Amino acid sequence: MLGYVLRRLLYAIPILIGVNLITFLLFFVVNSPDDMARMQIGVKRATPEAIERWKVDRGYDKPMFINDTRTGTARITETLFFDKSLRMFALDFGRADDGRDIATEILDRMGPSLAIALPTFLLSLFASITFALLLVFLRASYLDFWGVVLCVAMMSVSSLFYIIGGQWLVSKLWALVPISGYAGGLDAFRFLVLPVLISVIAGLGSSARWYRTIFLEEISRDYVRTARAKGLSELRVLFGHVLRNALIPVLTGVVVVIPLLFMGSLLVESFFAIPGLGSYTIDAINAQDFAVVRAMVFIGSVLYIIGLILTDLSYTLVDPRVRLE
Repeated sequence: MLGYVLRRLLYAIPILIGVNLITFLLFFVVNSPDDMARMQIGVKRATPEAIERWKVDRGYDKPMFINDTRTGTARITETLFFDKSLRMFALDFGRADDGRDIATEILDRMGPSLAIALPTFLLSLFASITFALLLVFLRASYLDFWGVVLCVAMMSVSSLFYIIGGQWLVSKLWALVPISGYAGGLDAFRFLVLPVLISVIAGLGSSARWYRTIFLEEISRDYVRTARAKGLSELRVLFGHVLRNALIPVLTGVVVVIPLLFMGSLLVESFFAIPGLGSYTIDAINAQDFAVVRAMVFIGSVLYIIGLILTDLSYTLVDPRVRLE
């Protein structure tokens, strides 16, 4: 297993380099360093001298891939791509265009992101699987039919509707919780309860429908008929046999997202003014801050690869017949 993990980690290196290269090219195809300087300085004060000074201060005056003015390895290292992208492999994220240290910002914002993402993940998982098992228990009945209709209706509505509708109903009309903002300590609960609730409801329809499909496939298998022939109750068949044997496809969708939890939710954090990594990324995109965008893309890629490896490892835990080679 150790050899398998090491091979997967080695395979990840060219993938990360490719992701960095594509991110770098896409960003600088849309924005030149001059455009970035004008946005940061302001159009009225963006004289040619001010633009050049901004580029020199932040290292954007270098060539992109090859520096013809240098010799030896400096031809590669004294370039924009090496300085802004390849350094991240040493976890050197550098500074944002406003001068703040990116690594420090990530550490500071990780807490609020986890505070909203972790309860959302756990509650969504519990609610979706429970609702899906209930629909399977009531399969081929009117309640199952209307439950599926409800799932389709819920997944057809935009997340923005849930956010705006929740803010209007719960915060403005009923005045139960603040409409937006964030506070540390126990006060954070007042600000997080509504975003978490909305996130769970917004994802319930698609998740429950997906789990229902998995459980329905399992319930038609021979081992389920054998369990029923032994006289087990339907609830015991569902929770004791179907749920356990459906864990591999469930884990495929669940474990891979666990490392990404700290990235937060882009829309929810932005609408509720939560100072997490999601809102940090949105602000960086609006400000065309390439340093922050490439750092967040890199971290997201690394976490996704870790999630895939964890998913493969989890298969061996729920099914001893699985061998990693």
